[in-house]
Amino acid sequence: MEFKKQSIKTSIVACIIDDQKRVLLTRRCIEPFCGQWVMPGGKVDHGEPLAEALHREVREEVGLEVHIDGLLDVYEHLAIGGNNDHYVILYYRAHPLTVELVPNNQEVTEADWVSAERLAKYDMTPGTRHILAQIYPGVLQDPGNPDDEQTNRNLAGIIDQKP
Repeated sequence: MEFKKQSIKTSIVACIIDDQKRVLLTRRCIEPFCGQWVMPGGKVDHGEPLAEALHREVREEVGLEVHIDGLLDVYEHLAIGGNNDHYVILYYRAHPLTVELVPNNQEVTEADWVSAERLAKYDMTPGTRHILAQIYPGVLQDPGNPDDEQTNRNLAGIIDQKP
């Protein structure tokens, strides 16, 4: 397999869970995944520390200030064909320090605090569903590899099996 682009893009995502155990989801209005529900996040700018990128993306998309609780997972996304994009996505758990949601209508059309009981009703991206299946076990099914056109892999805890 040959890729047209040489760089790997790093993205960061905040899995923000409030005191009522609800997760913050946003409906994207830009591609990729326009119209689907995701957690706030985006690309890390070159030279930008990861924590600063996470705070910036959350502020830009929903106007919240958050406390970062820790790394949840690392996920790799290879879009084979088309743009041949290669992403490494870092998922962090966070909790809100402010309460007023101010969705940025240039990036998201809606923002909603979603309880575990309501999660299955939302059309989520595979990466979002993968992470939330870990947070809310038994509520969502992990989609695994959604199709042959892309590869999605959990990278956290991978050990080289070669002798």
